[in-house]
Amino acid sequence: MAVAMKKTGNVDMITPHWHQKSAEIQKFGEVVKDSPIGLEEKVRAASCKMLNQVLADSMALRDMYKKHHWQTAGPTFNQLHLLFDKHYDEQVLLVDAIAERIQILGGVTVAMGSDVAEMTKVPHPPKGKEEVPAQLSRLIEAHKIVIADAHEIGKKADDSGDDGTNDLAISQVLRTNELQSWFLMQHLVEMPLVEVR
Repeated sequence: MAVAMKKTGNVDMITPHWHQKSAEIQKFGEVVKDSPIGLEEKVRAASCKMLNQVLADSMALRDMYKKHHWQTAGPTFNQLHLLFDKHYDEQVLLVDAIAERIQILGGVTVAMGSDVAEMTKVPHPPKGKEEVPAQLSRLIEAHKIVIADAHEIGKKADDSGDDGTNDLAISQVLRTNELQSWFLMQHLVEMPLVEVR
């Protein structure tokens, strides 16, 4: 029981026991032995390992969107400020879908920023502010990494019969990141507003 009742005069005091400690009940990288989803343990373990990589890369990308949302400047400020926040929100949903798939497979998700920083293949941006073309290029490079992850996961999951992971990798991770990178790339096209002929 998490709380204890103490009687003090006519008043009952509830004292929370908030110094709880526990050993890990499942180590990172392990999957539960048995699962009702019809996939062998080794298939689920392989999928979890790949999904944790794309999860770490997606979390790094998600957070980079928020950084650039706060730090963008210049004539395209309003458009990019809104676009970066929209893409951030879409990445939040994607991160949650990836994490839930790992849990469905019986694995443990990477969750803490320090662990994500150790695992991600996405290069760390500087703490300071960058010019817009550098922000856009950095985001596109991060998308390229996540897209490569999605292709690899989709192929390997298909080969192993893990249809749920294949579906997530292709219809959610791949398509979301392809669309977002396309939106970003259009901001790097040099095109005049007016052409005098």
